[in-house]
Amino acid sequence: MSSFPSRRFSRLAALCLIPLSAMGAGACAWAQSPGKVAMLFPGSINDQSWNASGYAALEKLKAGGYETAYSENVPPADHIESMKDYARRGFNPVLGHTGRFYSAAQRVGPEFPDTRFIVASAASGSGKNVTAVDYDNTQVGYLMGVLAARLSKTGKIGSVNGLEGMPTTVEQVGGFRLGVRSVRPDAEVRVIYVKDMEDAATSKEAALALIAGGADFIFGKLNAGQNGIIQAAKEKNVFVSGRSLAHVASAPDNVVTSIVERWDAMYGAAVAAAKAGTLQPTLITYGYDSSNPGADLMYSDTQSVSPVVPKEVADELEAVKKRFASGELKIKPGKEDARGGL
Repeated sequence: MSSFPSRRFSRLAALCLIPLSAMGAGACAWAQSPGKVAMLFPGSINDQSWNASGYAALEKLKAGGYETAYSENVPPADHIESMKDYARRGFNPVLGHTGRFYSAAQRVGPEFPDTRFIVASAASGSGKNVTAVDYDNTQVGYLMGVLAARLSKTGKIGSVNGLEGMPTTVEQVGGFRLGVRSVRPDAEVRVIYVKDMEDAATSKEAALALIAGGADFIFGKLNAGQNGIIQAAKEKNVFVSGRSLAHVASAPDNVVTSIVERWDAMYGAAVAAAKAGTLQPTLITYGYDSSNPGADLMYSDTQSVSPVVPKEVADELEAVKKRFASGELKIKPGKEDARGGL
């Protein structure tokens, strides 16, 4: 496998063709690209899930005038060299669209002190130039748990996920289990972890096993594997969560809502801060208690949940959001909350 798989580039020719005497230096600066941004993805940008949301954010930066480049399906063995390659060629910042790029950023950061490295879903910043950016996984996981508990008729709820033990997984899966129990303490939540976030076939089999055991709502935090659990839910006609509006479109009767991540807003703010020289090497988390929620439950551009969700349940979810926003509700899941099994 190549060290730089599926790399594509978009180069913008920033030429100031009108003399400075006529327009002034400021006008020429406006005509130029504001900078060069590169992004690395662990999977395919066409997965309708995690990688696709990151790519959409990169496209928005491109539309804003940035020169962009990206690599998709980057295997762990190539994380360090891929980051170094972009840094050598002047891309700044370099974005890693998963916490799995964090260790590579830690290694590469000191070698390129003038380059900012931004890693999505990492647990913390590092050194002088590595920043972590994420939405509040706990909040949206908790909301999805409340919804699952209210919609389940059997009282048995399933969850299929990858990256067991990672902080963001603990937050969202643990938050989901706590959300279920907050309104239905007697409900059973069975969690299955799969090895590959991209493996739709394995994820589908896991979901089918949960459904065979009585689960009538399946939650998941996967990449391309999310399509597998949605297909299982569609075949068995149970409720399921999505990670994009494309997931809703693929099974509108089964996907009752999706956790839609606003990486365009999160990356946009981080890249602007990097350009301004104000980006700090820390973890920046967006939630309902910040100016930008980072992620929200969405069924369409105008609806947060499916029409099959009773109005009182939809209102309850909005009330929970307000409790997060005010600071009244604070949840901190532990590894035990996100454990596999019951």
